[in-house]
Amino acid sequence: MFNRNGKTNNGKFDWSEVLIDASIIAGLTFFTTLGASFLTQNLITACQIAGISSGSQFFLILAIKRRLKK
Repeated sequence: MFNRNGKTNNGKFDWSEVLIDASIIAGLTFFTTLGASFLTQNLITACQIAGISSGSQFFLILAIKRRLKK
């Protein structure tokens, strides 16, 4: 099975597990940011803000899983 860092028990890195984890967190970030920014901005601006924040969250999770940041 998998450990918390996206590796299987034999130590091989599993990209599919990491991408699923990062996508879930980025999706959550997108919708929470969209809801919060929609209260003060128009829809287009709110979607841009949510897209930027979820994109940065996605790559941050990838960096953590690949141990680029401890």
